[in-house]
Amino acid sequence: MSSPATRPEPISTGRIEAFSDGVIAVAITLLVLDLRVPEPDGAGGLGERLAAMWPNYTAYVISFIAIGIMWISHHAMLHRLAGVDQSILVLNLLLLMCFVALPFTTSLLASYLDAPSGGHLAAMVYAGSFLVTSAVFLTLQSHLLLRRPHLLRGPVPHSEKRAILLRGAIAPPAYLVAGLLGLLTPYLTLAVCIAMGLFYLLAPAMRRGGRA
Repeated sequence: MSSPATRPEPISTGRIEAFSDGVIAVAITLLVLDLRVPEPDGAGGLGERLAAMWPNYTAYVISFIAIGIMWISHHAMLHRLAGVDQSILVLNLLLLMCFVALPFTTSLLASYLDAPSGGHLAAMVYAGSFLVTSAVFLTLQSHLLLRRPHLLRGPVPHSEKRAILLRGAIAPPAYLVAGLLGLLTPYLTLAVCIAMGLFYLLAPAMRRGGRA
């Protein structure tokens, strides 16, 4: 029968934090590459051509906020850990793979949102990328809190665990709905993604206000 004394020595969190921050920084920087300067010889004035790029701006802001919020949550998640093991490294690597894919799906949505065809599929792929990312994030959170409590810096109250996992559990079904709404119109997908970004952006402030 195994005992805590036979567990492998946990790995320091320093390297996983540094590597994760670097990958997320690259992913969030890649988003801006889709904001291209309009060609001077294009039809119409500069203001008109800039206005025509509104899908690029919208997709950029939504994805930037989403990745930023997930970076904050990721930082808080790793801060709870005293060390990591192989399973955490693998799950975290899968999560980073999802992060790096988001600039591509953002560019896809920006390019096809108001195009004559392809907008529905682009919206579904965009929502699907957030669905997979949020599902992997929730899996990692659950793994840390429920299966690797011995790697935490200290005990996490049951109510706090439940709140953390409940917040994470909202995202996958919401993005599933967003993807299905893309079958009707990509603008509904965009609306749900905006609502999700606002929810996670404002939720901490609302919780603090409720405790005041």
